[in-house]
Amino acid sequence: MITLTARLSPSALDTRRGVVRLHPEVLDALGLRAWDAVRLTGARVSAALAAATAGDGPPGVVLVDDVTLSNLGVVEGSEVVVAPVDVAAARSVTVAGSRLASTSLTPETLRMALTGKVLTVGDAVSLLPQDLAPPPGSDVSATRRKLSNAIGMTWTNELLTITSADPAGPVAVQPSTVVGWRDGARTGDAPAVVSGGGGTTTMSVTAAATAGLSTPSEVEVTTPAVPVADLVGQQEAAKRLAEWFDLTFSHPELLARLGAAPRLAALVSGPEGVGKATFVRAVAQGAEATVVEVAAPSIAVLEANAAAQRIADALARAGSRSPSVLVLTDVEALLPATSAPPVATVVLDALRARPDGVALVVTSAHPEAIDPRLRVPELVDRELVLPLPDGKARTELLRVLLRDVPVESDVDLGAIADRTPGFVAADLVALRREAALRAALRQRDADEPRVGQADLVQALEIVRPISMSTSDTLRTGGLTLDDVGDMTEVKQALTEAALWPLQYPDSFARLGVAPPRGLLLYGPPGCGKTFLVRALAGTGRLNVLSVKGAELMDKFVGESERAVRELFRRAAEAAPAMVFLDEVDALAPRRGQSSDSGVSDRVVAALLTELDGVEPLRDVIVLGATNRPELVDPALLRPGRLERLVYVPPPDAEARAEILRASSRNTPLGSDVDLDALAEELDGYSAADCAALIREAALTAMRESLSAAEVTGAHLASAREAVRPSLDPAQLATLAAYAKSRER
Repeated sequence: MITLTARLSPSALDTRRGVVRLHPEVLDALGLRAWDAVRLTGARVSAALAAATAGDGPPGVVLVDDVTLSNLGVVEGSEVVVAPVDVAAARSVTVAGSRLASTSLTPETLRMALTGKVLTVGDAVSLLPQDLAPPPGSDVSATRRKLSNAIGMTWTNELLTITSADPAGPVAVQPSTVVGWRDGARTGDAPAVVSGGGGTTTMSVTAAATAGLSTPSEVEVTTPAVPVADLVGQQEAAKRLAEWFDLTFSHPELLARLGAAPRLAALVSGPEGVGKATFVRAVAQGAEATVVEVAAPSIAVLEANAAAQRIADALARAGSRSPSVLVLTDVEALLPATSAPPVATVVLDALRARPDGVALVVTSAHPEAIDPRLRVPELVDRELVLPLPDGKARTELLRVLLRDVPVESDVDLGAIADRTPGFVAADLVALRREAALRAALRQRDADEPRVGQADLVQALEIVRPISMSTSDTLRTGGLTLDDVGDMTEVKQALTEAALWPLQYPDSFARLGVAPPRGLLLYGPPGCGKTFLVRALAGTGRLNVLSVKGAELMDKFVGESERAVRELFRRAAEAAPAMVFLDEVDALAPRRGQSSDSGVSDRVVAALLTELDGVEPLRDVIVLGATNRPELVDPALLRPGRLERLVYVPPPDAEARAEILRASSRNTPLGSDVDLDALAEELDGYSAADCAALIREAALTAMRESLSAAEVTGAHLASAREAVRPSLDPAQLATLAAYAKSRER
């Protein structure tokens, strides 16, 4: 066995695939070949597949992904013991997962997703197939297609927990492995979930058959509905839905006398993880109505006749227990707006012919993606929107979630709520789970273990909001504006334009003015525009969605505009948030001058609409960055859009000295090194050049001796020969002239 330092793998190909990377020399020392299994010991014991690192990385490091790091119960930089391990073929594996996964995935699909991975009881494992070295005979593309069809586009974010395995110890899933869900529920066809007004009723197949119901082949155990009082931030919506239920179930004759149909069909929408299905179950329980719940993604993969039969069975269950509520979750998977699958018409007809005394509630996180035929007056004609929890609501949610959890006296839920912008109920549940894991690791032998403030704060390093779980999010790395040397005027402008609207909305309201919508950072390349954005986000504790301009361009008609709308929708769900448009000149060039069949012009129009359209942005700041501000469409720079232009100039001697000091903070410098004098000599060097100079000097010292203890003036002198100034005088003159023209 060998002790190594754990680092997060920089490769996106390794993400969540249960693979660790070791230096080739370490593999040889352990007697391993590529793709052999290894045991990893941190605060917990886990296992993974080992492969060689690419390039000449340090031998004392093991590269892991975030899931493996969490499984080990350690943070990046901790020591991990790596050793070979024998892996047995699993006879059976039991897992736990989200409601969507457990109701949508067939045994074959789940087994295909887990094939090729090393599993340990207690570990989390993703559904991403192990496609780096797939086992012989596996079909990775088919696995991805089935997972996407069953769960939708969020399947890459799903995590399962291995609750038991036979035999014990690290195991691998084989074609003969029996895979099941915890509490005895096997994966398979998704049943309709039957729950009564006083709580949940769990029916066995035999009992259901005795009752004369058309039963699925599986049994599902559901959790009781939460009290309506615990629906934090959703009380107004709960009151309206309760009134609708009361009129529909208790006073249908009154509705008929007044000319309204005594039937209820409503759409409940809101961000993913906000608790839409929980909301409906809670209100239905208060109305003493039976709930029959069907996951739409599990039906979407069926043939039209089978899907129609599933809906008919669910309606029959609901009709036999009137008053009842049929809940169809994630309805956009079954009735998408972009296409008309054969099953759509059959399902719509079945829902239209539902029996009296049955209310229909459909849920969706993407209401714009629903077939418009569902939202006609005779079908779903009412809508409730569940809002994203604000700071006060998050505090109350944390209080509810930790109500039965022993916590230490120093826990400040308000402080945690302030650090969780964009978190929904599901995110806070994940935060509670991660904090409990850290508290358990810290207090293994304690008689009365408790969750402390430090556990919750450390859990924030791992848990990210659902709305921010994709690759275009920007990590701040703990930076704040205090870490930015010099640039006093630039930092003040950023604080006023980006942070004040989010931190002091009352002041803007009191003075009767609308806060700035966005700003544009412009300046020569390498002078710290992206660094400033990261520091700004760290100071304001904002969620940041970062997109390079060219990434939104698509040759297919309508796709670029759709990507812009999706970007701002996700920002609104993660508010308070910042949208960072890097290289904005590529995204919004002057209209009428492109030769790309009008794609750029349509994207500019979509961007302008999102910035100041009919639906105003709330708690969302837009930042653009460019090296060529004169190429940006002028309409984007008028007041109400990116109205504040901030010039990020090249660093002067004082700023260069600050940058050199910040870059060499962890680098031992010799007594002959004078950073102030060196900064005076680096005219024309950008911030990136100064950082590169320190890095090159350290490499020069390592070339002389791998045991070098410091970087001397001679090393810096040699590094200056390799690192030349990158600032273009002509471009600097152009940008300076543009900045002066803006001042006038």
